[in-house]
Amino acid sequence: MTLASSTRIAGFGHAVPRRCVANAEIEAQLGLESGWIERRTGIRTRHWAGEGETLTGLAAEAGRMALEDAGIAGSDIALTLLATSTPDHLLPPSAPLLAHKLGLAASGAIDLAGACSGFLYALTLADAFVRTHGRAVLVVAANILSRRINPAERASAVLFADAAGAVVIAPSTDRDRGLLATELCSDGSGYDLIQIPAGGSNRPFTPELGAEEFLMTMRDGREVFSRAVDLMSRTSVQAMERAGVTAAQIDRFIPHQANARMFDAVCNNLGIDGDRTVNTIETYGNSSAATIPLSLSIINQTTRLIEGESLLLTAAGAGLAGGAAVYRV
Repeated sequence: MTLASSTRIAGFGHAVPRRCVANAEIEAQLGLESGWIERRTGIRTRHWAGEGETLTGLAAEAGRMALEDAGIAGSDIALTLLATSTPDHLLPPSAPLLAHKLGLAASGAIDLAGACSGFLYALTLADAFVRTHGRAVLVVAANILSRRINPAERASAVLFADAAGAVVIAPSTDRDRGLLATELCSDGSGYDLIQIPAGGSNRPFTPELGAEEFLMTMRDGREVFSRAVDLMSRTSVQAMERAGVTAAQIDRFIPHQANARMFDAVCNNLGIDGDRTVNTIETYGNSSAATIPLSLSIINQTTRLIEGESLLLTAAGAGLAGGAAVYRV
């Protein structure tokens, strides 16, 4: 076993389904006036999976891009972490199939069900694994939420999308790089604010249950908004304090792309201006855990991340689970 001084993000990748869905289609279905969705959420378009498109297929596309970007052979990946709330099946986990599709024969593989904060938790675990074992980890966050949306429920129907994002975390000898600090938290008192009521062991599948019981529901959008803003703001401050950096020293702020008004509120609380905030929600919507790595990959394509940049990542979602991390590129 070889200990690593630190870690680095060696490669980025992302993927979205072929079908692009504009607001007008959803607004017509829900009887909303034109422009309502963009004004409330900041979303203009999103991608939804079509027939034949699968979660592991989407995840593999993003993972392959990250591996190619990193220039790392599949045999060098020791662990594959898949953050998802919409696996191909309840059993078995989807990560082993993802690793198989990518030809990662020497990799362990496991799913992480962290909802919108899944990527942050996976990144934290990946960083620790690489530092301990000195071997690279592939982190993929992917969701096909369009198949869990209740089309009659406005709160969820206008927000959620399908996408995948991926990063390769590799060993580094530079002690000033990698994960500088993480602040993770959970608040089970908000456990039922966002949920799929049935299908788990608490309420298993039965013929008597209506189809809506297996679709996503958001009980109180305003409470979700206020509690998520508080959680992301609080953990971001704590993560920056642990890392020894100030908001002024953050080069790019990459929040979970839940709702534009939500991360605007967090920016205001933190004193981070919009020019440093990565915003992909307008084009890609809210794909839960996939939004942060998707945003990282897209921004790296347009204005490549530079060694030494300090990134602030934060997310909050169902559970309630969330947190923040400071990562130096």
